[in-house]
Amino acid sequence: MAWLVLGGNGQLGKALSVILGERGVDFRAWGSADLDICSANRTTELISALKPSVVINAAAWTDVDAAELDPQGAHAVNEKGAFNLATAAKTAGAIFAHVSTDYVFSGVSTRPWLENDLRAPLSVYGTSKAAGEVKVLHEYGEGSYIFRTAWLYSEWGKNFAKTMTRLALTADGEVKVVDNQVGQPTSALDLAEQIVSSIEAQLPFGIYHASNSGQASWFDFAQEIFSLCEVAVERVVRTDSSVFVRPANRPGYSVLGHDAWGAVGTNGGSVGVMRDWKIALREAMPAIIHAVKAER
Repeated sequence: MAWLVLGGNGQLGKALSVILGERGVDFRAWGSADLDICSANRTTELISALKPSVVINAAAWTDVDAAELDPQGAHAVNEKGAFNLATAAKTAGAIFAHVSTDYVFSGVSTRPWLENDLRAPLSVYGTSKAAGEVKVLHEYGEGSYIFRTAWLYSEWGKNFAKTMTRLALTADGEVKVVDNQVGQPTSALDLAEQIVSSIEAQLPFGIYHASNSGQASWFDFAQEIFSLCEVAVERVVRTDSSVFVRPANRPGYSVLGHDAWGAVGTNGGSVGVMRDWKIALREAMPAIIHAVKAER
């Protein structure tokens, strides 16, 4: 039976299509035009008709600031949509993989966040994603994975890596980037591979932190991008988040711990902690540079 990817037009959806295609997995990738996950009846109807063996939810409301202006819309997608998909997957007897975020935590910590740490989101976006997790686990915890990730980037769509690459290649002068928010830049392709590998290895269901290893501030991330673009890293100038006033609060420290990968032990097979973010970025940058140049 085919795998079904929701959010097929987004960064992760496109990355999943690449990885599944490379592995020869029969799959369908649907965007919002193919299925409105906010419609419970339609979601169950279409998924029951397809009878997939795996359902991966890469669909989400990801505009953090816009969520503050439309909480109902954010919760419709991130909470209700997640619940609808979990219900439909359960009805179809499919494995369900749901993608969540570091924003479910408060950002106030002196150590990486553990998978079972208390959810305490700071924003509507974080609240909606946290509520989605709870709904999925309550509805279909016995057949679901939750993969939390952070600071996703790729050659597709809009993301920080592409923005910084564009500034590095096409602009002059200083670029101010905050250094008081710390997290884990994560390659969408690496995340897609981790998700697919985990499902194929039949890891125990539950919550996993699927982010590249190490940590960086946005300033560190930007400097690395400028370096890989072979332009002066001195153009990247430190600042702090007080300079950029935005509708939604951002977590100051959202480094995710990876204890769950070690806990699965030998059941994990070849699925371990994801590689260091600098290594992943170095591999991804040629495609990102090509995409940015093509969009000019």
